[in-house]
Amino acid sequence: WRLTPTDPTPKGKREKSSLRELEQQIRRDIEDGIDSTGKKMTLCQLYAKQNAQRANVKKSTQKQREQLMRLLKEDKLGARSIDTIKPSDAKEWALRMKDKGFSYNTINNHKRSLKASFYIAIQDDYVRKNPFDFKLSEVLENDTKEKVALTEEQEQALLSFIKTDNVYHKYYDDVLILLKTGLRISELCGLTIMDVDFIHEVVVIDHQLLKSKEQGYYIETPKTKSGIRQVPLSRETIQAFQRVMKKRPKAEPFVIDGRGNFLFVNHKGKPKVAIDYNMLFVRMVKKYNKHHKDNPLPHITPHTLRHTFCTRLASKNMNPKDLQYIMGHSNISITMNWYAHASIDTAKSEVQRLIA
Repeated sequence: WRLTPTDPTPKGKREKSSLRELEQQIRRDIEDGIDSTGKKMTLCQLYAKQNAQRANVKKSTQKQREQLMRLLKEDKLGARSIDTIKPSDAKEWALRMKDKGFSYNTINNHKRSLKASFYIAIQDDYVRKNPFDFKLSEVLENDTKEKVALTEEQEQALLSFIKTDNVYHKYYDDVLILLKTGLRISELCGLTIMDVDFIHEVVVIDHQLLKSKEQGYYIETPKTKSGIRQVPLSRETIQAFQRVMKKRPKAEPFVIDGRGNFLFVNHKGKPKVAIDYNMLFVRMVKKYNKHHKDNPLPHITPHTLRHTFCTRLASKNMNPKDLQYIMGHSNISITMNWYAHASIDTAKSEVQRLIA
């Protein structure tokens, strides 16, 4: 509608760039080698292109991709051409995600994926800048709750309660093994008789058991090579494994992706999965707190026991590289975070001991 930027916009018309501005933009695109067709693809199309370039991913990653694509299609940003998306648009998208109830970590993971998509667009000369190249903490408050490890007193209280409770005593070995190995719950659920090496006193971790509504049970390898490891077993943990094997119910063989003889099964002989243990811990802690109102336990999940195991070894100054291996951490920085956590707890107890 306008020849130059200073020309007024005709009444009733939407304000757009002037003809001279458009000409300048076209010249700049030509000089910079910007692909005039590619820059007009939508954000959904760009994200699909990124996914197509790395199609061989684990099922859990595929589910995350499908969720983000679904969210983009539902949001107005998904249909925008990528050359029109500014950092302010990306930040407004993050705010809308928060309003929909998504957690800080989920939004940050999705933002990271879209940032990677735009780097592809930059490499292909579709756009010049990355609108998702900003810190999410500048837009949203990081309200992620710190993962808490159990104190030694809480750990003993939990084990003592389970061991003597007439309902939950049958889960004592499951909980003890989680506390003394630091396994991820999907790794524990995937354990078979063949994975426990009593001669070398280790448990071999090279797969995990998962379950989804769409696919049912399925086996996956660890996300990184670091997840493949052998976890040493204490005498107490070996005895727990022996009891688990002894009390396994006699049932028809249940084979998943070529694996069978799972250790942790229900009364029907079907393997337990993460949700079974999550619900178990909710009920267990609720019952404990009902009878211990003066000294209740915090919210506990199977992952709490993994954190507890890691914190305990870090506080005893275990070699960080050894602990990284046992935990299956892909990056040493993940492990070192627990040394920082453990050192402040240790420092507090030392100060109290010395002052007293």
